[in-house]
Amino acid sequence: MFFQIKSYLNFLWNSTNEHGVHSPFVFNLLTKCFYDKKPKPEYQILKNYRKSLLENKNFIEVTDFGAGSKVFKSNKRQISKIAQTAGISPKRAELLFRVTQYFKPKNILEIGTSLGLATSALALGNTNANVITIEGCPQTGGTAKNQLNKFDCKNVESIISEFESFLISENLNSTVFDLIYFDGNHSKKATLTYFETLLSTINNDSVWIFDDIHWSPEMEEAWEIIKNHPKVKVTIDTFQWGFVFFRYEQEKEHFTIRV
Repeated sequence: MFFQIKSYLNFLWNSTNEHGVHSPFVFNLLTKCFYDKKPKPEYQILKNYRKSLLENKNFIEVTDFGAGSKVFKSNKRQISKIAQTAGISPKRAELLFRVTQYFKPKNILEIGTSLGLATSALALGNTNANVITIEGCPQTGGTAKNQLNKFDCKNVESIISEFESFLISENLNSTVFDLIYFDGNHSKKATLTYFETLLSTINNDSVWIFDDIHWSPEMEEAWEIIKNHPKVKVTIDTFQWGFVFFRYEQEKEHFTIRV
């Protein structure tokens, strides 16, 4: 906890808003997407999706393949508590929806479905997109699949698999993902493995979003390695998320932005 407080204070000291940005690409992204305050009808669907989970008092047995939970001590967890503490926040779900709507990605990959709170935002952001979401825990993934069907997210393909197994078994050489949301194993080794493995799937306009880049010292190290990779041209650190862009026409720049 002390590490994250220190990291957040450092973020606040170094961060800016759109007034400190000279890149037209990033300025437009901030003003037309990140800071868009206009109401969206899909926000109510996202709220109803969350409300349905918060009212679900059933328990599931969670198989945790990642860095573990800082909240739960037992693997038997109540669905409402998972939604309350471990899922994407309402504000972040709306931002993820806006980002998807802004870039209009056709092929989306999510690593780490959990209960599908972020998945629903991706699916609603572009209903014409094909969303593949991977979850390692069978009971969590099953709950998410039922929930996504309940809310008519028909453009989502839910896959139950350990992330490494999926990446190894799938032939990704001919696959292009326009947006990838990384919210799985919050460890340096796993994050960098996913990063290197999925580089073959990028195009010039691909958008990658890494969750919890300030989760731990090693996640911050992974984020610095990603930023310095030669294929990475633009990054945006919003503290919770790290955005990565591969646009070859851009100057290499890193931004720290308050959202």
